[in-house]
Amino acid sequence: MNLTFFSLINEERADRNIIGAMEYRHDGGSFNGSLLHDFELLILVICKDLDQDIVTIEHCMSGDMHYQLLYIDSNAIQRWVMAGDNREIVQCFIHGKIIWDVDGELASLHANITEFGESMREQRKFKEFTKFLQMCLEAKRYVQEKDLMDAYYSVIQALKHYARIELIDQGILPESSVWEQVRSLNSVVYKLFDELTDNKETLEQRIELVLIASEFTVVSKMVDCCSPLLRILGSRKETWSIQELIRLPELSHVKEELPMVLRKLVYRSIVKESATGPRGGYGDGSEIRYWV
Repeated sequence: MNLTFFSLINEERADRNIIGAMEYRHDGGSFNGSLLHDFELLILVICKDLDQDIVTIEHCMSGDMHYQLLYIDSNAIQRWVMAGDNREIVQCFIHGKIIWDVDGELASLHANITEFGESMREQRKFKEFTKFLQMCLEAKRYVQEKDLMDAYYSVIQALKHYARIELIDQGILPESSVWEQVRSLNSVVYKLFDELTDNKETLEQRIELVLIASEFTVVSKMVDCCSPLLRILGSRKETWSIQELIRLPELSHVKEELPMVLRKLVYRSIVKESATGPRGGYGDGSEIRYWV
């Protein structure tokens, strides 16, 4: 790839604060799937100080080549890895080739993510556990309502989150093809997947079987997977309100699931609760606060 290919990027560098760029090509030649959106070449332009929630997209041509430019904030990439979001873009970043690195920052960022260090693994495992728990609870509700197809879908999603937890425990960064990744591990979750999808029992019986096994997993893995939250709860003498926890930057990637996980931890007597009151605002109830 010739650097003159990036004349447009060079012109905008002062505005976008670019640290470098990566290219990702699909090995299979012509490809019409969602990964590259029908483009033969994807270029990730990594920047500083962009809006982390916005990916700016440009569609371009160079001769006969159609390519797509994605401008992405460097912190957003790391946040997506920890939260399990935008997996296709993360996969392109991990397997892409650095074609431009202004001051070596992009190489450092790429190494940090591909090495999948302990802190990043811990945060990602916590996120996958919260989603695993959420899908299990959703599946149980669907079973109670005799909505078996939705229950089946929820169980499949729960097992995918479980599979990612097993991969993380092995130091492997989960990618889009999670079942291919976990197949070689001879893992419990793959056996459960087989039981759910290839068994002579009725659909309801298969779902119930997997949910029973999943409940055991919830109990056995809860303390380990929730260690980031438990460490925060034990970091001071004062108790915590749910509002305080949700506002913490280090829990931002699980803020939607946090109330559910916190109540499950209380139910399992891993986290303690106490009432203080009266709370501010309307009503005469006491505020619940949490501690370990």
